[in-house]
Amino acid sequence: MISERDATIGWREWVTLPRLCESQIKAKVDTGAKTSSLHAQDLLLIQDGDQTVAQFELHPQVDSEQGSTMVVAPVVDFRTVRSSNGVTQRRPVIRTEMRLGEHHLEIDLTLTCRAAMDHRMLLGRRMLEDRFVVDPGRSFLITERILS
Repeated sequence: MISERDATIGWREWVTLPRLCESQIKAKVDTGAKTSSLHAQDLLLIQDGDQTVAQFELHPQVDSEQGSTMVVAPVVDFRTVRSSNGVTQRRPVIRTEMRLGEHHLEIDLTLTCRAAMDHRMLLGRRMLEDRFVVDPGRSFLITERILS
């Protein structure tokens, strides 16, 4: 297996979040973003005792309902995030497994509406740090699309 420190990834890669859904998600790698984020449609935050739970629809493909699923996940934190347009938003954070090629990682994801974006997921530099080198001129260096 390739050492994570030696892995070079492209500016976009296919990832899976096996605890959340079976479908691949095309993720944009963004070294300018501190945190990673996931598109959460119809996000509801539910208080269950002293635990907050996020319930949302995960649509892994842009402009398609294929592979969509309802997700319920514990909220592990809240983070204030400034988007690329300068708007500050307090977002819930979930922790889940992510598969990126041969790499299996625990990753924190802020939940937000990315409906207007070309990618349903953004991988920020906290996740990349000390793990991957990014080649901004290439795509899908360690992953490929699996058609189902």
